[in-house]
Amino acid sequence: MAGSSLDFSRFQIITFDCYGTLIDWETGILGALRPVLRAHEVQLGDAEALSLYGELEVEEEAGKYRPYREILASVVRRLGQRLGFGPSAQEAEALANSLPDWEPFPDTVAALQRLKKKFKLGIISNIDDDLFARTAPKLEVQFDQVITAGQARAYKPSLEVFRLAQQRIQTPAQNWLHAAQSVYHDVVPARALGISNVWVNRQSRSGGSGATKPASAEPDVTVTSLRELADLAC
Repeated sequence: MAGSSLDFSRFQIITFDCYGTLIDWETGILGALRPVLRAHEVQLGDAEALSLYGELEVEEEAGKYRPYREILASVVRRLGQRLGFGPSAQEAEALANSLPDWEPFPDTVAALQRLKKKFKLGIISNIDDDLFARTAPKLEVQFDQVITAGQARAYKPSLEVFRLAQQRIQTPAQNWLHAAQSVYHDVVPARALGISNVWVNRQSRSGGSGATKPASAEPDVTVTSLRELADLAC
């Protein structure tokens, strides 16, 4: 645990990235991709699959805004191009269709419930509203704010997503803490806007940065789980 000297008493709200921070997205991604790869007799290790997913997702999100469901379908099609196969329409939808079944990390719900007793809570996620609506019941808390890429019509690390959050939250930056697993998507833009931030360093099951693009930035706090964050803040 690093950065524990941060004064948590000044925060009124904690916002979270969802997928990768609260939800175990690597297990979800691999669970959706493995059957597609097997169907086309492609052998690819978990680390390689996650790294390729992360690379392609970032490239797709960098273009003109499209709903996340379309981004995920494009990722599967481009993955097929890289690996020498053409996915069916059903296979292209595999990631988006599986997403509502992705589960929280074991520590997520209890930590959120502890934090909810002391802080307002929010979500800032690269997701469509309808997809998050399917995930929300699994988190078992009522969020005070939910800001999505679908609402901002932009994807993190675009500052537009965080600027929309600023408008909605209406809380000074010094009273707002943002927690996320991805340095690239979350820590970098939060720092650019003067928002205190926590890197939830849930180390990838495959080593390295897993399904997120590598990036370099210094978070205010580093923890390895949401439980550690709750221990610090509560």
